[in-house]
Amino acid sequence: MTEPSRRPSGLRSWFSANGRLEFCLTLASITLLTGACVALVLVPRNAGPLQLATDEAEVLDTTEGIDDPRLTPVRRDLQPFGPILVRRVAVEGSPDALLVAHDGHRADLATLEQDLAPAIDAVSSVWGTDWNRAPVIVVAGTPAEFTALTRSAGTPAAADVAAVSLTGSYPPGTRPTDQRIVFNPDARRRVGDEGLATLLRHELTHVATRAATGDGAPQWLLEGYAEFVAQRDRGATFSQIAPTLTTRLRANTLPTDLLADAAFTGTDAAYAYEAAWSTCAFLADRFGADRLTTLYQRLAGGPQSAAAQDAAFTAVLGISRAELLDGWRAWLRARAV
Repeated sequence: MTEPSRRPSGLRSWFSANGRLEFCLTLASITLLTGACVALVLVPRNAGPLQLATDEAEVLDTTEGIDDPRLTPVRRDLQPFGPILVRRVAVEGSPDALLVAHDGHRADLATLEQDLAPAIDAVSSVWGTDWNRAPVIVVAGTPAEFTALTRSAGTPAAADVAAVSLTGSYPPGTRPTDQRIVFNPDARRRVGDEGLATLLRHELTHVATRAATGDGAPQWLLEGYAEFVAQRDRGATFSQIAPTLTTRLRANTLPTDLLADAAFTGTDAAYAYEAAWSTCAFLADRFGADRLTTLYQRLAGGPQSAAAQDAAFTAVLGISRAELLDGWRAWLRARAV
């Protein structure tokens, strides 16, 4: 007798089908979880708004004031570069200023901590006190960090720039509050302690004047004014402040006009900054620092045509452009010795 063929029972068929289904579901789940884990590993820790609020640089030496909301974005930006030191500097009539650096830049931090309050007072003595006198100041630990910090703020700086003010964009007349100054890690080594103090004043002047400064304003005025405030009453000689300009003056090469914006980039930028300083130093010497500041407020709001500048010279200083240039050149000749 032929044995009838055997069929799996209905229950066995159900288990068999569901076993294959469970296997497929398990395999799919493992694949998805593996992909998610790989993605989490590959995503940078400083990946912007997706990062966790607790993903912040460790603060060494102290816990005082680390909950300051101004410090939170700095800790996030610096987290990939290691632990940080934070110093608070009291500013009369203002919140404390914050100084931030990595452990390898303690000397830079100490110098800036000592110089900050006098630098704020020096800027206020020319500009006034109605500005954000409590900026966050960061010393980058490496050139890569300096580049990353300036690029993330939309103001990418070249590697040879000693410092940059990250002041953002604000409607004219609005008082900025979230400003930051970033120093190149080599700044103090390149310019020394005195140079670092002068550089701090320069960048603080940009912070102070930001509410009155618009994009496209004449660079000879923006940079010249900042350098005038930085150098004022520091006791340096003309040739110490402007060595490149001095060399040209001694060779009987005088400026023919106010510096164009293009002069402040490229190989001749050092001369442009020195010449711009000398223009503002001359105006302050002849007309006073208050009128120089009034001229800044008149012209720094945005792009200015030659006619608009001429009108400001007449209204604020009572002279024409030709008279300004003649007076400036005579002032330079007297200092070219």
